[in-house]
Amino acid sequence: MSHLPPPTRAAYDERDAVSALIADAFLPLAPVAWLVPDPDQRRAILTANFRILVEHAFFYGEVHTLEDRSAVAVWFHRTSPIPPPVEYERRLAAVCDPYTDRFETLDKLFDAHHPTAPHHHLAFLAVAAEKQCTGRGTALLRHHHAALDRVGLPAYLEASSTGSRDLYARHGYLPRQPFHLPDGATFYPMWRPAVQTRRSQPDEGAP
Repeated sequence: MSHLPPPTRAAYDERDAVSALIADAFLPLAPVAWLVPDPDQRRAILTANFRILVEHAFFYGEVHTLEDRSAVAVWFHRTSPIPPPVEYERRLAAVCDPYTDRFETLDKLFDAHHPTAPHHHLAFLAVAAEKQCTGRGTALLRHHHAALDRVGLPAYLEASSTGSRDLYARHGYLPRQPFHLPDGATFYPMWRPAVQTRRSQPDEGAP
């Protein structure tokens, strides 16, 4: 994948563009159709909802893109408890109406299944539609996994399709018990165990 643009940190002032990219990539997913039943409202509501979380990740995690801004990965550092976004309930209601209750249901499901051990949480991995299946998602995964492996931290995510579930499985993620939205749309939580690279191990002969 040497031909791909290299990963880089996104800037805070890119949060709107990042949120729109994620929304566009997620539009075909089954859970999204339940969250926002009206297709005419779906993109705008998703973008505004994702913006709350993307903005939060700049303070409590990392947002990586490729240099051509064709893909993004949004990580939260769950090595210690993190607070919810500022005024989250008010902001959620403001941007998700009339479907706020559906987003609240999703939040409760995520919270109920989220592991408590220290880890990094991959909240979003999105690739622009015209660039999918080109290795861009894999490039962003490998970039952050390398950092996790240097310090021996695990990772967690919720895959929202069987295709993404299978992609993550190829990168060392192990399946946990799936959970479902009220209409039956399925999420596949997955856990990547900590990997200790040689660089993170004590020097040979050290006490």
